[in-house]
Amino acid sequence: MTISIAEAILQGSNKLRKAGVPEARREAGSLLAFLLDKDRTFILSHADDGISAEQFTLFQEFLDSRAQGEPSQYITGRQEFYGLEFEVTPDVLIPRPETELLVETALKLIASEADVLLCDVGTGSGCIAVTLLKQLPTARVVALDVSAAALEIAKRNAARHGVTDRIEFVLSDCFASLDQQHFDLMVSNPPYVAEAAVATLQREVRDFEPRVALTAGADGLDVIRPLLKEAKDYLKPRGYLLFEIGFDQHAAVAALIDPQNWELLDIHQDLQGIPRTVALRKR
Repeated sequence: MTISIAEAILQGSNKLRKAGVPEARREAGSLLAFLLDKDRTFILSHADDGISAEQFTLFQEFLDSRAQGEPSQYITGRQEFYGLEFEVTPDVLIPRPETELLVETALKLIASEADVLLCDVGTGSGCIAVTLLKQLPTARVVALDVSAAALEIAKRNAARHGVTDRIEFVLSDCFASLDQQHFDLMVSNPPYVAEAAVATLQREVRDFEPRVALTAGADGLDVIRPLLKEAKDYLKPRGYLLFEIGFDQHAAVAALIDPQNWELLDIHQDLQGIPRTVALRKR
């Protein structure tokens, strides 16, 4: 018996709702749209169309994974960031909308400069580095990550968006493997969740996203500390350091900034009014 798109979404949303998945109907519709390789508009306008038994079986597998907490981005293997689509797997953090603020801040600081050299510390999926290269057609990036698996994803995303010739990938724990280069701007979305806070995270984050990209010591600042201490050695005079912080960390981070090394330009707030992106200039 053939099942319609509308009936499949109804069954799917009921399953996800019982499993405690927020916005269950939207999630079910998005998963079915991905499976059928159609957009949401098609799904809505072709609600009475049937899907095959094979498609329905695969849809059930997607729903089972989502009901168990697996993020839909890992099920589909993709996530949009700054208008671009990126491949994501459990080896990389899922790009967040608030991280777009990091890109916007960087572009405001260097958009008028030509041939800039950038460094992305902890590149993950490569979403920040690749997006900056798409916006800055003469820029170059050195992308660092401690995870070889993450770098492979970032390489594929660079190839997907045609910027491979302007990006160098380096396997490195922070700056450990970095040559003595000097950058115009350095960006980072470091791990910043405190160890004790992991248990309070959504199950999608806690149980599925890579822990190395999430947590950084008892107070969540174990990566930000060396970033503030060492980044200046790799920046040109008056170069910029931008990095993302957690929702409750702005005061602690501000206290770590050495005014002899850094000029604090701003701690920009995200759309929820949370201090999110620290912008520094090397003195």
